[in-house]
Amino acid sequence: MDITQVIALFSGVALFLFGMSLMGDGLKKVSGDKLEPILYKLSGTPFRGLLLGTGVTAVIQSSSATAVMIVGFVSAGMMKVSQGISVILGAILGTSITGWVICLSYLDSGSGLAKLLSTATLTGVVAVIGILLRTVSKKKSTKSVGDILMGFVVLMVGMSTMSGAVSGLKDQPWFTNVLTSLSNPILGILVGALFTALLQSASAAVGIVQALSVTGAMQFEEAFPLLLGISVGAAVPVMLSALGTNAKGKRVSMVYPIATALGVIVTALVFYIVNAVVHFPFMEKVMNPFSLAGANTIMRLFMVLALFPFTGLIEKLVNLLIPLKPEDEELPTVHLEEMLLQHPAMALEQCRITIEDMAHLTQKAVGLALEMARDLSVDHQEEVRKLETAVDDYEDKLGAYLVKLTGRDMTTEQNDLVSKYLHTISDLELISDQALVIAIGSREAYEKFGQFSGNADHEMDVMADAVERVTDLAVKAFINNDLSLAEQIEPLEEVVDNLCDTMKLNHVDRLQKKICTIAQGFIFSDIITGCERVSDHCANIAVAVIVAGHDSYDMHEYLSKLHEDRSSAYQHYFDQFRKEYHIELAADEVAASTPIVRSASAVFAD
Repeated sequence: MDITQVIALFSGVALFLFGMSLMGDGLKKVSGDKLEPILYKLSGTPFRGLLLGTGVTAVIQSSSATAVMIVGFVSAGMMKVSQGISVILGAILGTSITGWVICLSYLDSGSGLAKLLSTATLTGVVAVIGILLRTVSKKKSTKSVGDILMGFVVLMVGMSTMSGAVSGLKDQPWFTNVLTSLSNPILGILVGALFTALLQSASAAVGIVQALSVTGAMQFEEAFPLLLGISVGAAVPVMLSALGTNAKGKRVSMVYPIATALGVIVTALVFYIVNAVVHFPFMEKVMNPFSLAGANTIMRLFMVLALFPFTGLIEKLVNLLIPLKPEDEELPTVHLEEMLLQHPAMALEQCRITIEDMAHLTQKAVGLALEMARDLSVDHQEEVRKLETAVDDYEDKLGAYLVKLTGRDMTTEQNDLVSKYLHTISDLELISDQALVIAIGSREAYEKFGQFSGNADHEMDVMADAVERVTDLAVKAFINNDLSLAEQIEPLEEVVDNLCDTMKLNHVDRLQKKICTIAQGFIFSDIITGCERVSDHCANIAVAVIVAGHDSYDMHEYLSKLHEDRSSAYQHYFDQFRKEYHIELAADEVAASTPIVRSASAVFAD
């Protein structure tokens, strides 16, 4: 084998890898954002996950790419480790489909129909169609189909180049000796694993072995250990993808190497023990690309079927190898997978789930703060402060992630979701700020005065109930994307505004009667103003939900129409909430509302 043949071999490998990459990228573009959501949503049962993993891997032609997606989903909290295991087992089987695609490059030419189906004819026809789609069409989806076809052509040319470069090796004694040494199972598995780890593609490694089989010097006993080793080596890119993930992501990344290693051990033991007893007649069978593709598929199918009943055991093993730290078991933390940015649909789904966690933390902060406002002796101030800090962290990381996402190629609907999420996280963060204001004010009131004077305690209970209700409605409306709940929030927010005004006027009445002091009034005002602002931001969340659900108007247009038209539904909810959350205006203030309002403006002036 001279230098020109070596160069031809490496150029063939390069063309083959580039063709696979071009083909896979084109398939992903054609599928849009459909494959990732399918994997995420439809892998609920182990058997379904196995089928989906096989199907998706067959489409994108990369088991490691499928496994990397699963690592991202689990790391982001979108999928459980147990779900990911069955999908990865399916990916191990699905990658064998590429070997059958490669076989198309070895169709023999002849006459009649055989000539029409020959590699040269097939490649030529596909190349013409592919380049026309790439150059003539203006639609992205059609251009992507052209990419798939051109990737297939480059792959075929690469295989042909490799086969031509190695065709003379059958007459080389050293090559025969190398192949003979690979009949040693341990050596063959090690060589196959190392070779695949360097290429970082099981499909590419199988393709090269198929090219070598064209020499006619490779027998089954030499090819089988190589195929076993190739399945192990494919785990390397998956393990590398998990370097920056959390403990759960690392756990699922370990599934691939553990599953393939166990599968290879079981398959090798069964095969070679049985062979020692019955002496398989096909051990000396000369392999070709077609028989290699078949052997690879059967071997992987046996591995998957042998491992599938033990998915629970595999999960326990990875949990044992990578234990969760105590902080991993605490409240949800922000972890947004950068690898999902190339899949906007999944990145947005990850953001939605993370914002749900943020909303629950915010709701908890408001609930604890309002508990303090109802009963001043209760002290949750530090817990509210921790929650507020956590919500700040959520807003910072989600905001930065969503801004990165805006630079991606997204649909109009996806861009609208980004806008909705950016508005929502800002309001959630501001709500948590006001929860801390309420908690601090309540604690200060307890330390200085012990309790509120007169009817202020009752008024605070009513206000707390209303604010807790509006917060609950806002969180549920966002999580469930429920427009009917969202439409109830603006009327309730107006009721909270009215409660705030009434409470301030009643405080002025108590002040004039010397029931309370101006110092008490300032703290009282801070608390009820915090409550009012919580309801304001809840209303903003509701508007974002409603506007995202309609294409006919924007946020400012919606608010203008809402207050101008004051629909029957709005009035119905307003009347209902006004009756439910009602505070009597002090009698003296009813008689002299104008001076009282002026006094209130002076007392509560910022």
